[in-house]
Amino acid sequence: MKNYLLIHGAWGAAWEFNNVAELLSSEGHNVIALDLPGHGGNKANIADVTMKAYIQTVVNAIYNLDEKVILVGHSLAGAVISQVAEIMPEKIEKLIYVAAMLLKNGDSPLAVMQNDPDGELLPNTLFSEDGSYATVSEETVRNILLNDVDDEAYLDSIVPKFLFKQATEPFMAQAQLSEERFGSVAKYYIKASIDKVISPSVQDKMLTNWKVENVFNLESGHFPLTSMPEKLVETIKNAG
Repeated sequence: MKNYLLIHGAWGAAWEFNNVAELLSSEGHNVIALDLPGHGGNKANIADVTMKAYIQTVVNAIYNLDEKVILVGHSLAGAVISQVAEIMPEKIEKLIYVAAMLLKNGDSPLAVMQNDPDGELLPNTLFSEDGSYATVSEETVRNILLNDVDDEAYLDSIVPKFLFKQATEPFMAQAQLSEERFGSVAKYYIKASIDKVISPSVQDKMLTNWKVENVFNLESGHFPLTSMPEKLVETIKNAG
């Protein structure tokens, strides 16, 4: 039995992992999908939704488990799980990045997106006047975030869940990672080959930032956890 901790990205919540969690749990694994602060049922003011708060939520969840965990981070959560590994590498069996931010030391998610000419999310993101939060339109969710989900009825049911205010501070937080601690944890990366949020070329570039044990490819958009959960779970199990 493994302990899986599933961490969602921006404009997300634990519900995104429902199918993945169900599939892993059916095989006897202990699976926890978290709502980060300001997401899902974990209500918080915009000012309190920070990268530090995200990280602390995951750290607290790991402390409640007796055994090592496998951290699965999607999208922005790649930056979260990396920082958790820096804090407590001895508690983590492996890190699995799903179309996720694998930042080098000193980099930020926003900087990665700003240097991604093929990424379509940032140019279509609507920022508040004070820059503290951002929103995305229904069209952006359908065509950029969930570009490979064909089930219209399913899309109609989940698109509204993305239409809320996402704090921007976590995007600007700079990674503080060391070879000694974060570098010591085994890393696996699952690429999304038709991703419009973090382009495949930028995913490839991030793979040069650290030693990665293995790289897997899924012919999916940014949300394989939604569009192909069975294939994603199979890949997660094959990691390591």
